[in-house]
Amino acid sequence: MKGITFTGNRTLEVAEFPDPTPGPRDVVLEMGASGMCGTDLGAYRSPEGRVAVGKFPIEGPIIAGHEPCGVVVAVGSAVGEGEAKIGDRVMNHHYDGCGACRHCRTGWTQMCLDGAVAYGYGGHGGHAKYMAVPAHSLVSLPEQLSFPAGAAVACGTGTAYGALKRIALAGDETVAIFGQGPVGLSATLLAAQMGARVIAVEISPERRQEALAWGAEVAIDPSDTDPVEAILELTGGEGADKTVDCTSSVAARRSAVQSTRIWGTSCMVGIGGDLNVDVTYDVIFRQLSIIGHWTFSKTVQADCADFIAERDIDLDRIFSHQWDIDQAAEAYSLFDEGKTGKGVFTSFD
Repeated sequence: MKGITFTGNRTLEVAEFPDPTPGPRDVVLEMGASGMCGTDLGAYRSPEGRVAVGKFPIEGPIIAGHEPCGVVVAVGSAVGEGEAKIGDRVMNHHYDGCGACRHCRTGWTQMCLDGAVAYGYGGHGGHAKYMAVPAHSLVSLPEQLSFPAGAAVACGTGTAYGALKRIALAGDETVAIFGQGPVGLSATLLAAQMGARVIAVEISPERRQEALAWGAEVAIDPSDTDPVEAILELTGGEGADKTVDCTSSVAARRSAVQSTRIWGTSCMVGIGGDLNVDVTYDVIFRQLSIIGHWTFSKTVQADCADFIAERDIDLDRIFSHQWDIDQAAEAYSLFDEGKTGKGVFTSFD
């Protein structure tokens, strides 16, 4: 089968790999869709390319892709029918751990105390026709959702949903969401569906328009308007009840904290960068809670998919491009240049 590997310095290769076979407790998925994520660009841009990391490193090139969604086509000898069977439509919770620590037992395998592996990084990912994963890492895909929608839930959209749950967003609250890329736009959509008033903050005019179309009441351009002053004005001088940073920008993070009301909560989601605030005046004197959020548990992933299915949300709209695996070089080049929205691979032959 063909698989996409990152080779460093903004290059990649579509290489040949043997079709996987399941171990006793594994299954093999045939990919219906495998999403492209902003965190892929770290490996794509790396001067040394992708390296095996985590508890279970493998030798040789690693197949990229950590947003897998597809159909079970092979089942290991020790997998019970109640766990997985051929024909199941599933997403993959793209981590594995020891299975015994308190984090693994609650579905947070990425927090494993014994060390975790992330598929697409320390183990073969979803940018190929087939992918072998542990049966316990599967999350059912509702019939109402397409494979691309399931791929979005498997990382970016699921992360946005998890962040909104972490801050306990309520329907009578105002939330300011900084950054309207795939994660931020998902947060805007989901927050609006939860009944909250959404203020979007985004430099790109195209993304601001998308945010308005997906439920934001207001979209602020931080290159033209001070977002803190604008949010204070929109909230009667108090600030937003909750804020979420999806950018990793130092300036955006500072603005997110400073535009949160007294006793409010600011959530850091974007990977990378620093947080530079005046702890005394921005945090302590305002009784502020600042939390970090990283992806989601298996339970939250399932809840996110059910939330989208039950409300008949057209999540497929989040994709600007669907790609064939042989178009990988073009796909990641455009993604790296910021010339696309969210992309997804849907053909792997």
